[in-house]
Amino acid sequence: MLKQFKNIDQAFKHIRIFSIVLIVANMTTCCYVVFACLRQVSSAAQKVYVISNGKLLEASASNRNDNISVEIRDHVRMFHFYFFNLDPDDAVIQGNLAKALYLADGSAKTQYDNLKENGYYSNIISGNISQRVEEDSIIVNLERKPYYFRYYGKQKIIRPTSTVTRSLVTEGYLRDNVTQSDHNPHGFLIERWATLDNKDLKVESRQ
Repeated sequence: MLKQFKNIDQAFKHIRIFSIVLIVANMTTCCYVVFACLRQVSSAAQKVYVISNGKLLEASASNRNDNISVEIRDHVRMFHFYFFNLDPDDAVIQGNLAKALYLADGSAKTQYDNLKENGYYSNIISGNISQRVEEDSIIVNLERKPYYFRYYGKQKIIRPTSTVTRSLVTEGYLRDNVTQSDHNPHGFLIERWATLDNKDLKVESRQ
């Protein structure tokens, strides 16, 4: 009888040890699963998916400071594109200038008002003139805020009988605490915008 009790006690010890090992193994497995899931969620959070031409594309999310120079240059580039790309159509002119003025402060509005008062846009329409801007380079100083920039490009004025190429150098500052929106996707605002150089480089006759 005593021997039977010892066998039962030994069996209980084995069961207890087996149960402890099983519990530890389960806890280890659960911890690993939770860790792997968290890592997968964190990795997924760093990915952005965009739709382009009906296709789903993956883009990696990153800190804005990593790409701030790229965003600034694109903001400056798009402002000059909308402000200087004009055609002899009042709707096109007003549409482009409206987009440009969302990206800048009153300094751009002042230049627009001066050109309008001098009949610049009326002359474009009446003279069947198109105007294009070609970027050469954009220099940005990220050392301190507001960020200073200088834009170098060429302005082409296409008339029915000739094409005039002019230099275009402007400068300004960028404020970065502006709410991002459909009208201002990068969240910058150009301030103290001024034209430094805008002289004729060449005139070419059109056949």
